[in-house]
Amino acid sequence: MKTAENFMRRAVELSGEYMRAGLGGPFGAIIVRGQEILAEGSNRVTSTNDPTAHAEVVVIREACRRIGSFSLAGCELYTSCEPCPMCLGAIYWSRLDRVYYANTREDAAAIGFDDDAIYREFTKPISGRSLPFIHLPLPEGQRVFKEWVDKSDRIPY
Repeated sequence: MKTAENFMRRAVELSGEYMRAGLGGPFGAIIVRGQEILAEGSNRVTSTNDPTAHAEVVVIREACRRIGSFSLAGCELYTSCEPCPMCLGAIYWSRLDRVYYANTREDAAAIGFDDDAIYREFTKPISGRSLPFIHLPLPEGQRVFKEWVDKSDRIPY
């Protein structure tokens, strides 16, 4: 029987393999359903020129593709580092049951990955954030939202 430690070792192993291959930063992740590894992923930001290609996002996309669903309910994520805010959002949207992580965000900050800077932005009012957010409401935008509400065949997520 595989244990949480065995699954975590695989996530950490991936982080080193792909980092050493020059494909991205030192981050790896797996998604497990029961005793089966459903998908594996690693950070591929630099090799794909995709700032969203964090290990957790890569593995969520692969697991969802494999099972043909946007919901990963019944699955667990093992990741080599505490997820950044973007990955945390993806984790909640994918409905994973549990997240295990090896290194902390403080550990990541110590090697140059300061997720806390983004976490701190969430506590600020929109007007006080370092990146300007400008509300530009349009009636057309509201019409599309109403159309969604009235859509009889919409798939809630």
